[in-house]
Amino acid sequence: MLKMSREEFEELVGSALDRIPSELSQAMDNIAVFVEDEPDPSGPELMGLYEGTPLTERGEWYAGVLPDRITIYMGPILRHCQEPEEVVHEVAVTVVHEVAHHFGIDDARLHELGWG
Repeated sequence: MLKMSREEFEELVGSALDRIPSELSQAMDNIAVFVEDEPDPSGPELMGLYEGTPLTERGEWYAGVLPDRITIYMGPILRHCQEPEEVVHEVAVTVVHEVAHHFGIDDARLHELGWG
């Protein structure tokens, strides 16, 4: 498994978020992004997770709720990659994938688009 400091990994996540086109990043609403070491051990080994109400499902009722949450998991990504360049790529793909869920794009469509 590749070794990388938490700080280096968080910088990669920040860089991936910075590469999101401004039209999209400005449309993101009530969302927080976190880095955690591992996903819940009772579930699948995820690289990322979106939790919340996608923008496409929000209505007039959507007010006063806690922010949606995107979590990027460091351990699974580092175990999946062989080279540091792969980590950069996998973090970017994972961030885009989870942000797409915030916009209401499901896994099937993401796979069709090559972001699975």
